Amino acid sequence: MKELFFEFHSPLFFLLLLLVPVVYLLIHRGYGIPRVHFSSLSLFFTIPLSRREKFRFVFPLMRCIALVLLIIGMARPQWGNKTTEMLSEGIDIMLSVDTSGSMKALDFKLEGHESNRLDVIKKVLQDFVLRRPYDRIGMIVFGDEAYSQCPLTLDKDTLKTFIDWVFIGMAGDGTAVGNGLALSIKRLKDQKTKSKIIILLTDGRNNAGEVAPLMAAQMANEFGIKVYTIGVGTRGAVPYPQETPFGVRRAYARLDLDEDTLKEIARTTGGKYFRATDTDELEKIYGEIDQLEKTEVRVKEYSEYQELYFWFLLMALLFLIFEIVLSQTFFLRIP
Repeated sequence: MKELFFEFHSPLFFLLLLLVPVVYLLIHRGYGIPRVHFSSLSLFFTIPLSRREKFRFVFPLMRCIALVLLIIGMARPQWGNKTTEMLSEGIDIMLSVDTSGSMKALDFKLEGHESNRLDVIKKVLQDFVLRRPYDRIGMIVFGDEAYSQCPLTLDKDTLKTFIDWVFIGMAGDGTAVGNGLALSIKRLKDQKTKSKIIILLTDGRNNAGEVAPLMAAQMANEFGIKVYTIGVGTRGAVPYPQETPFGVRRAYARLDLDEDTLKEIARTTGGKYFRATDTDELEKIYGEIDQLEKTEVRVKEYSEYQELYFWFLLMALLFLIFEIVLSQTFFLRIP
């Protein structure tokens, strides 16, 4: 990445600018109006100053401007192009998200308001992907079946759009945890990256699909893929919107989360299991995973620049020459 820059190589020289007011006062005193001692000055009060005397303040000002330009030149202003090269060993991350009907449960909050689980998960996922600018991230959704929602990509804006498009029931109302994990493995196993991880999130028990979750975990381990599992949902009965002949009514249901299987998947692949019972915990979990899987980024910078101090020194010299010429010609003073 190339960018223009303007900077000062030695900015500490700007401290000398504090001396400029003192220098101005000293020079101004030397260029003051000539004084002769008389017993009374009342006779001279009526004599107007000449035009030359009125503009005599310009000389100390010109010398101070020259001094300021000299100090700027000493600070070595530089202008040029800076090239930044990012060298990173990125991590391939596949987000495997449950979109089954149980995600309708209203036990989480979004911005202080009651919300279903999936809306909260989508918000947390979008924040997570923005914190991983150097990693390729993709997304799998699963219900009765598993589908690729977004392939591995570095384009985080595109990924955020695909996350926005996720909705409850888009892959069916069941929970095919094994299928979701197996499809995530399929998308990662042939990638050349050094680190490959899956973040599997569900709020239920595997009750659909053809692949057993623990069999998929063994496959992930064989391909060197680490799986972090997240179980979502508060314990006990949770509020749940239920459709009735009289419209949607609020009911309470006890949803079945298979924590033992999720823990075994994480253990088999060298990952870690987390339980999120509210929005804050879910955010902390993704923050912890973000810290556990840090991407090594090395930055190299190359600069091509031009030194500009010569122009400031030249202007300072011109101001001094101009001041000397004027003071010795048109504004010549003979005491």
